[in-house]
Amino acid sequence: MATRNPPRGYHRLGYLGLAVLVIVTALVLINTVLHSHSSSQAVTLPVATATPTTTTPVVTELPAAPINTKSGTAGLPAGAVVQQSGAGTWHVVPGSGPIVGKGSHVYRYQVAVENGIDPAAYDGDEAFAADVAATLGDPRSWIGSGEIVLQRVSASYPHPDFVISLTTPDTSHTLCGITIPYESSCWQPSVNRVVINLARWVRGALAFDGDLGLYRQYAINHEVGHALGNHHVGCAANGALAPVMMQQTFDVADDYVFDVNQSDPTNRLAVPHDGKVCRPNAWPYPLGPTA
Repeated sequence: MATRNPPRGYHRLGYLGLAVLVIVTALVLINTVLHSHSSSQAVTLPVATATPTTTTPVVTELPAAPINTKSGTAGLPAGAVVQQSGAGTWHVVPGSGPIVGKGSHVYRYQVAVENGIDPAAYDGDEAFAADVAATLGDPRSWIGSGEIVLQRVSASYPHPDFVISLTTPDTSHTLCGITIPYESSCWQPSVNRVVINLARWVRGALAFDGDLGLYRQYAINHEVGHALGNHHVGCAANGALAPVMMQQTFDVADDYVFDVNQSDPTNRLAVPHDGKVCRPNAWPYPLGPTA
């Protein structure tokens, strides 16, 4: 049988078809690899859904209200239940501190806590002592005068000038008296003891609008001010910072403090009835040292 030759152009078409087949196959393989790699790296994103809004909040804030000098602020603020009585004796908190301030008058003090007080009520002895030392070591405190030096001393020091003592309300009443029917702290010179009332230390004073830290600084500076020979005074000018020796535990309004003092023979004339109202202040030298 005679051999038939392929038509002209057959080889070229065959080669071309083979080339197209190779290219298509390669593209399919590449696409398969890319799709497989992409799928392995895919991250399923959460579907965003609209969160319904409510017209009534679950809880709202309660901003501090302006001081109401007519209704008075001498009572204790609301707060934790305060332990009413302790043992009537004290223990000196261990520790001492550096000399702070400069001047010719040197005063050494100890820090004490009444026995029988639950430490959880005031964060423990060390916290109370640290607050006392930090306050009296601040240049806005009494050392800002440039005339006195203060130093915290330990229990081994024989005769400190005064002892700053955290004390339960009942023991405070015994030492300070209760002529004014509101919780307060005091200076008792007969035993050289600064009495810091636990009820006030834990709950503060309404005139300070919830600023417990500022109130504690005030209480320390005010009562130590008595130990340094200072007496009660009134508001000097409307809108000014109250003097630290003003009875801010009760109020920063002269008229209200005057009324409170009428039950205390020793303080009836301490504050004038002149309508002046100040702002709470913890420092005898709020602008810093004078020298």
